[in-house]
Amino acid sequence: MSRKFYFSFLVATAVFMAGHLVIFAQTAPVGGAVEVKKADGTQEPVAGALIEVYRTDIKAGFPSAKTDTKGQFRFAGMPYAGVFTFAVSAPNCAPMIFPNVRAGQEKLLIVLTPGDGKKFSESDARSIKAVKTGEEGPREPTEEEKKAKSDFEKKAAEIEAKNAKASKTNEIITAAAKEAKEAFDAKNYDLAIAKYEEGIAADPEFVGSAPVFNNNRSISLRIRAVDVRNKAIKLTDATEKLAGLEKAKKDLADSATGFLKSWNILKNAPLADIVDKVNYEATKTAALVGAQETFRMAVLTEQVDPTVIEAAKVLTPAYVAAEADAAKKATANLLFADLYRVAGDSENAIASYKAILETSPENVDALVGLGLSLVNYGYIKDDKAMLQEAANYLQKFVGIAADAHRYKKDAIEAINTLKTLSNVAPQKVTTGGKKKP
Repeated sequence: MSRKFYFSFLVATAVFMAGHLVIFAQTAPVGGAVEVKKADGTQEPVAGALIEVYRTDIKAGFPSAKTDTKGQFRFAGMPYAGVFTFAVSAPNCAPMIFPNVRAGQEKLLIVLTPGDGKKFSESDARSIKAVKTGEEGPREPTEEEKKAKSDFEKKAAEIEAKNAKASKTNEIITAAAKEAKEAFDAKNYDLAIAKYEEGIAADPEFVGSAPVFNNNRSISLRIRAVDVRNKAIKLTDATEKLAGLEKAKKDLADSATGFLKSWNILKNAPLADIVDKVNYEATKTAALVGAQETFRMAVLTEQVDPTVIEAAKVLTPAYVAAEADAAKKATANLLFADLYRVAGDSENAIASYKAILETSPENVDALVGLGLSLVNYGYIKDDKAMLQEAANYLQKFVGIAADAHRYKKDAIEAINTLKTLSNVAPQKVTTGGKKKP
């Protein structure tokens, strides 16, 4: 079964390219041999015998074939849904009709008799029921023919069931895509998310629809998270405010997880399921780009759940590997470090910021992020050497950062606190990596 690839590259809107699932008929080979029965009763292969094929359940033909030097023939794939008649002719043989051929019969034996080498026209082939080939009267089907018939009927039933399921799935996906887009455009994100989830549930692993629904759902969750958070911080009731912030945090976590699901489905998709390579690659890009925006909003709103970190561990390296722009790569790596810092994982934040400073020692965001993380971890570990290092990096940041930098005031306050409570004065940073050549 093959289906069209549903896709729309989304940056700030959710648009689906609706289509129909296409069910292709399943096929199986047909083959056998042509022999001629001589006057003495013996049989020998007929090379070069022409086998013309006519489908009898509907008005349709099929490519013909000739036997090889051993009298054998083979059709690579005939549809299970068809019933075929063979019109067989060969030099020095009488033509014959071989009816009721079905897909999956691979050991047919067609026996000709000596004759004038003529062949039947298509009208003759369709009007003649059968021509005797040395056997008088009808015969019981062989065990092999019975098995082929049983296999055909079983396969036909399976195909019918798959087609019915696929048709129903297509209806659900198409309706969900349309209704989700309408809800998104109306800024009804609750309904949009619900409809995207309907589309996902219809076929959760199908590479042609599930990643698109996951990407769009994640975008809607991110937008809703920001809206909920902005409303929550204005509330005066502490319980309501906390509930709002937790809801925003969960939405951002679910957004990150959705992008990760999309990426994993695409990354693990069998080649046979990738029917539209261009849209497939674009959907992968949409997952990576969308995830970066979710990570950015999680840092900006300071709503970082451990689930976001787990998604970033996979999607950030993938984004950096796929992105050609050096500045965008650097931003992604900084976001990754910021996620650790906001989540309170100072140890991993310190390691991530230091990795950035190895190649960009003047990166002000990495400097302040490292300094603040060192302060936090130094107090936790009661490590004065770490606090000294924190003061050093924070002082370097203060010396080169613009006054408008969002963390400049925090850095100055942290330095003053270190001086007052820990008797730590900043020293010049003498290490921090090498600048890029």
